[in-house]
Amino acid sequence: MQNKTDLASQTTARAQLPAAIWMLGFVSLLMDVSSEMIHSLLPLFMVGSLGASAFTVGLIEGAAEATALIVKVFSGVLSDYLGRRKGLALLGYGLGAATKPVFALASGVGWIVAARLTDRVGKGIRGAPRDALVADLAPPALRGAAFGLRQSLDSIGAVLGPLLAVGLMLLWANDFRAVFWVAVIPGVMAVALLAFGVHEPKAVASEKRHNPISRANLRQLTPAYWWVVAIGGLFTLARFSEAFLVLRAQQSGLSLALIPLVMVAMNLVYAASAYPFGKLADRISHKALLGLGLLVLLAADLLLASSTQLAALLGGVLLWGVHMGLTQGLLATMVADTAPAHLRGTAYGFFNLLSGVAMLLASALAGLLWDGWGAEATFYAGAGLCLLTLLALLLRRPAAKPA
Repeated sequence: MQNKTDLASQTTARAQLPAAIWMLGFVSLLMDVSSEMIHSLLPLFMVGSLGASAFTVGLIEGAAEATALIVKVFSGVLSDYLGRRKGLALLGYGLGAATKPVFALASGVGWIVAARLTDRVGKGIRGAPRDALVADLAPPALRGAAFGLRQSLDSIGAVLGPLLAVGLMLLWANDFRAVFWVAVIPGVMAVALLAFGVHEPKAVASEKRHNPISRANLRQLTPAYWWVVAIGGLFTLARFSEAFLVLRAQQSGLSLALIPLVMVAMNLVYAASAYPFGKLADRISHKALLGLGLLVLLAADLLLASSTQLAALLGGVLLWGVHMGLTQGLLATMVADTAPAHLRGTAYGFFNLLSGVAMLLASALAGLLWDGWGAEATFYAGAGLCLLTLLALLLRRPAAKPA
């Protein structure tokens, strides 16, 4: 009898997730197909075709991701001020889709820098309003599941993108530029689905305008929220750009066309684990779950540092995917749980500001270590930063999760 009750409860919970959350997930899926077709090949294209160093790759990737995270501050604040999320999200996705042809046309590193930074500005514009929109749409008791679902669909796109890249590279004899042109198509589809398939809740649109970054409003961001911000920034220092997974795969002896399969493997695990771990976050301690994610990342770094053998590479990449499934939706849930509803966009913005600075530092440092002391030094440094973040997590007890 208990099992039937549990099954009915789970079925009801799934039914309570609004269709708009599923649509947002499919928008993320399509844009990730587009982006990952390019990003799974971009480090190889920069190093092999354009002559860039590992430090240059790290700096470009770190600056690109930092740009996305920092821009989220302004888009999040603006979405709170306007009381609307969808328009900003649509602008961000549209900008991302518009930059995809530049990668196919690039004749030098400067083109890549311009395209990556502009693309990430688009990601930054859409990120905080989209996350705030998920939080607005989801019932509070299912918030972890909602973020996990969106993250899972996003990760499925990150699986399909590299798979398409592999198939097209084999079909077209390693023609990077032809693959980059095909990536334009799902980007345009993502924008169309968001425009016509997602409707913003009326409660958000009808709120009175206010200045989210006034002193009075900032006082409403509690110490529990700022603790999440600090832990998130420190965690990002331990997690540099995934471009270095691609470069490590090249050292393992995989053929050029097959290297994107590394990202396929990682994102398969990420996609499969994000939703279950998101549901788990609704029931157990966030601190314990985040600590587990750090331990998994630590193990991934140690494996990747230890050997260039295919087994070590695969093990490290799969563990990297598990840690992503454990932590990425969780951190978004922790922000939503510790910030007032009318300041969620601003809260995500400040969270991503610190994470953006940390990502730039982490990826630049990873590239310097790679060029100066080898890949092993990069991954051992990541492991050390995992231990530092774990220590910080143990030393501070966050406020209890609100009911």
